Amino acid sequence: MKHVFKNSFAKQRSTVVTLCMVCALFFIVSSCGNSGNKGSVTDESKAAQTQTDGKTVKIFASSADSSQMLVPQPDIILKQDSETENGLINIYPEFKYQKVLGFGAAFTESSAVNFSLLSPDSQQKLIELYFGASGIGLNFCRTHINSADYAVSEYTYVDDGDTDLKTFNIDRERKDILPMIKAARKANPDLLLFASPWSPPAWMKDNKIMIHGGHLLPEYYKTWANYFSRYLEEYKKEGIDFFAVTVQNEAKAVQTWESCIWSGKEEAEWVVNYLRPTLDKNGFGDIKIMVWDHNKERVMERARESMSVPGAEKAIWGIAHHWYSGDHFDNLRMTHELFPDKPLIATENSGGGTIIGTPNWWNAVERYAKETIGDFNNFTSAIVTWNMILNQEGGPVHNRNLAGLAPAVVDTVTRQFTLTSTYYAYGHFSKFIKRGAVRIGSSSYNDAVKVAAFKNPDGEIVVVVLNTSDKDATPKIRLDNCTAEFNMPAKSLQTMVIPN
Repeated sequence: MKHVFKNSFAKQRSTVVTLCMVCALFFIVSSCGNSGNKGSVTDESKAAQTQTDGKTVKIFASSADSSQMLVPQPDIILKQDSETENGLINIYPEFKYQKVLGFGAAFTESSAVNFSLLSPDSQQKLIELYFGASGIGLNFCRTHINSADYAVSEYTYVDDGDTDLKTFNIDRERKDILPMIKAARKANPDLLLFASPWSPPAWMKDNKIMIHGGHLLPEYYKTWANYFSRYLEEYKKEGIDFFAVTVQNEAKAVQTWESCIWSGKEEAEWVVNYLRPTLDKNGFGDIKIMVWDHNKERVMERARESMSVPGAEKAIWGIAHHWYSGDHFDNLRMTHELFPDKPLIATENSGGGTIIGTPNWWNAVERYAKETIGDFNNFTSAIVTWNMILNQEGGPVHNRNLAGLAPAVVDTVTRQFTLTSTYYAYGHFSKFIKRGAVRIGSSSYNDAVKVAAFKNPDGEIVVVVLNTSDKDATPKIRLDNCTAEFNMPAKSLQTMVIPN
């Protein structure tokens, strides 16, 4: 018996030795192959370096100590540089992330009423500034279903108790909102729209009012889905198509203005069982549906709750978020990791607006730029701010206090408009980053220097750099082992454009 075990062990040892020799040989061969691959990568790197060397970088800058924004700066030239280690902002086009869907703001009734106060010439000028090729190129905008807090007063589209929606009409919005949207579409035919409700009609809710939260009563789930469909149908008759809808603005918030509460499970079940089937049946199968539409502090948890509902994966297109509860950029990243096929959309980053040169005016710029860079670097695909135009008092509003200005402000006395700081802050991104651009890899030498980089469909590279520190600096942008030094004032925002 011992002899048998001895022979068996000897055979096993021989087999192990043979396997080890084979593995060693495979490793040597593989290493040779990998060495060849590394050489290939090096050749590609050298080729890229040769193509990048000598390229001109255009810079557009804004800073807290200047009275002008988005000002063209002297060009800088990328030169081969294998030595610099410090003060680098690295750009890596080979690392590709999410595609950019667009940038925008909201066609609220307040914005539209203020727009209507302008002369035809001023209206055309403002539309071009927002949507035209010579402006900041907004192309992904929001509007509201029924009234929102930034409307002149509460309103719906039907008479009380009309479950068949026989009285449904959008006549009120034909006065101001529709003309403004049509003007924007004329300036930019590629403008995409999505709509969000703040509240169903009061008679559909358990609290019988449009304000202070409350819940949509289950017996009106079907009626509310039909309501969405009728809204899309009426706008379509006006020549306006929509890209998407969200289930509910700020689905967890009980507000003094129009609001309605949904759990993540309720949102998803309503989408799966009512909204998606209704839209499909009525010819709106291409309309995308987003859930949550609220702050980032629990966006991952809400997405997880909604997506756990059977059928939600197919029925829900994306996850919408706002910025009012803090940065929480990691929450966006975790949401993307859980649901990489579900676009993340910032549907309301309300930057307000400050008059350039007034005390603390730069704060609004820095907040917006920091948020936008952080959102994009954590897989957000589109950034939409709130009101497009407000009056000099920050209105009109109802059911709430005034809460600041907008990127454009209309003086109701002179009927002239002024662009505020956030208009230009938006432009640092929206004017240069095109729909279909891909976020690419980047790194910064200092956490106070925030960076996001993109590659446009035509191959052009756009880099946005925010200096949040109180110190001037002269860092270098680095691409394909080529660098170029640039001036970066304290408290500044810069957009760099590198041609293909």
